[in-house]
Amino acid sequence: MPVQLVAKKPRSSRPIHLLAGGDLKGAGLDAAASSWAKAAGFKGEAGQSLLLPGAGGEVAGVLFGIGKADGRPAMATGALAKSLPDGDWHFAAAPEKPTLAALGMLLGGYMFTRYGKKPRASIRLAVPSGADAAYLARASEAAFLTRDLVNTPTNDMGPDELEAAVRALARSHKAKVSVTSGDDLLAANLPMIHAVGRASDKAPRLVDLVWGPRGAPKVTLVGKGVCFDTGGLDIKPPSSMLHMKKDMGGAANVLGLASMIMASGLKVRLRVLIPAVENAISGNAFRPGDVLRSRKGTTVEIGNTDAEGRLVLADALALADEEAPSLLVDMATLTGAARVALGPELPPFYTDDEALAAELAAASAGLEDPLWRMPLWRPYDAKLSSKVADMNNVTSDGFAGSITAALFLRRFVERARSWAHFDIFAWNPTDRPHGPAGGEAQGIRALEQVIARRYG
Repeated sequence: MPVQLVAKKPRSSRPIHLLAGGDLKGAGLDAAASSWAKAAGFKGEAGQSLLLPGAGGEVAGVLFGIGKADGRPAMATGALAKSLPDGDWHFAAAPEKPTLAALGMLLGGYMFTRYGKKPRASIRLAVPSGADAAYLARASEAAFLTRDLVNTPTNDMGPDELEAAVRALARSHKAKVSVTSGDDLLAANLPMIHAVGRASDKAPRLVDLVWGPRGAPKVTLVGKGVCFDTGGLDIKPPSSMLHMKKDMGGAANVLGLASMIMASGLKVRLRVLIPAVENAISGNAFRPGDVLRSRKGTTVEIGNTDAEGRLVLADALALADEEAPSLLVDMATLTGAARVALGPELPPFYTDDEALAAELAAASAGLEDPLWRMPLWRPYDAKLSSKVADMNNVTSDGFAGSITAALFLRRFVERARSWAHFDIFAWNPTDRPHGPAGGEAQGIRALEQVIARRYG
């Protein structure tokens, strides 16, 4: 891990001076360092850094610009993880948001090295005054778990390997796991999970993790685990398949969230349901025009086999809903429409629980974990009608695709006290200060805070 936290500042540690808006007076520099910064034209712009020389020519510290006062992100410090020389570092003065400033550096230091890419130099960062070291550990570990799962290609992260990842997490926290796979899905009344995954040579399955005391409030997480999505018989063009290893990003994110919940010891009865499938093509692939019967009994006409994620989620949500959990959350890389509406960095969420929506919005802003509420616009529900079944899995006009996907899922949730759907991207198209291009955790820190405050 390129950035490691240390509890105490070593004597050899060098200072990180955070500078807002070019005001060198507030950076705590001596006269020589101030003169160096002025000569170098350092203006304290967001993300700008300048190494400070020591008397013997060594690196004595660094100046880092955090931008102007309005809207500066605390986690922009992630850029330092890519530019600092190795060794020990500390913040010269406690940042305004010390936990987020340290977390930014931890997340910015992530690298996916499974296939031979060499890690950067190792940076040791002293935990800043006022920072929550336990939170930093669990939040960074959750993000790294999520990123690693998403970044792993399908030849090493198919349904078998995704199940193994759930089992490994369960062992770490003494949770229990059960799996229903192959034709057993039909006997267990999970027919849409079976239909979507049956064309693959890797058996479809539902992975079910349970943790926590039986009498505690029930919190259930459902994650879309489509390990690769060809689009099925409505096959995607090659350019649209390039990142389809990330179509299990919902599963990866709920596992990251579950790891945070279990690591913090929240007093909840946690259940994680992951329908793990590959939407492949073979002679027994489900077809456009087929009518599938869901676990709930609702019949679904298949208007497009590339809208498969909502099918596997529907069976898992119906199963979860039977327990009437206090909170039911699903996360999925579900629609391109969500990206068109809000882009890759701002995942939409849907809920008809006003209190939950407000809590998520506040947590999102406070933790710099972007989320944006979108409406469950009921008049659009009619767009899912079918002439031969109870509903269609797509609409005929293509409008409001993320909203209608959420409305589709909403039909399978009746008993849960509170439900929220997250249409995430789980991916950074380009490098960001606290996240390199590739797999990303989205919304899980905000969700953990809300769950902890509601039930912890």
